[in-house]
Amino acid sequence: MAFGLKKKELAEWKRQIDNGDIAFLTHYWLDDRFPGCKTVTKVGCADLEKLKNWGKRYGLKEEWIHYRKDGYSHFDLLGDTQKKILKEEGITHPLQ
Repeated sequence: MAFGLKKKELAEWKRQIDNGDIAFLTHYWLDDRFPGCKTVTKVGCADLEKLKNWGKRYGLKEEWIHYRKDGYSHFDLLGDTQKKILKEEGITHPLQ
């Protein structure tokens, strides 16, 4: 279940994706399949080759992309992987 997400934040994430940028969106999230994870970061881009190549830099597999018909395909980052990648991307306070 997703929560703590503002419409303005979602609209900005979609705008960045539509522009062909690598876009980050972190929000609170609870799922019994992932105990201990309280947030998820969605990393998307309209240019799927760019998204795939970005993911490769961090050891993310192409098959982990959540392909969406609406054009907002993305990786979901959780746990230690999320923390590591956000730090390397210079995103220190994703929920502010």
